[in-house]
Amino acid sequence: MVMAALLAFLVAPLANDTLPCAAAARFLRAERHMIAEVEADTIDDWRTRKRVAGCRITAAGGTEIGVAKEAVRFYELLRAAKWVRTPEPRDSPNEGSLRFRWEQADCLFNINAEALLGTDAEQRVNDALRLPPGQTRYQLFVMCMPAMPADPR
Repeated sequence: MVMAALLAFLVAPLANDTLPCAAAARFLRAERHMIAEVEADTIDDWRTRKRVAGCRITAAGGTEIGVAKEAVRFYELLRAAKWVRTPEPRDSPNEGSLRFRWEQADCLFNINAEALLGTDAEQRVNDALRLPPGQTRYQLFVMCMPAMPADPR
């Protein structure tokens, strides 16, 4: 009974899950079993040359295959869940981050082996994550905004 209530809490949208982050947060919690916190944010989007209201997700999870292989698996599972690369998807040097679209939201996903942000949200998700023996912690940072076409060049 307690486990069912905990699972329902982890996969249900939280009150502060903003609309652009809702699907990504649900995927991280339900499909990847990550601890995820959503916060409102403003994003300076180079593709549209606009500063837009959006949100960010700070998450922590565990992997038994190592962080590099987990990143590959993560993006494969994201694609299998019907997320698609955005139009004009170039995101960061050497594709260290990947931008995907779900319905009316574009989300930039970035996976790291260690905590790099130094934010309160990062501290909270790491404090909440309990790893079973044999797993390695990894971090995920996501920025989401309403889907928009890229400016013509």
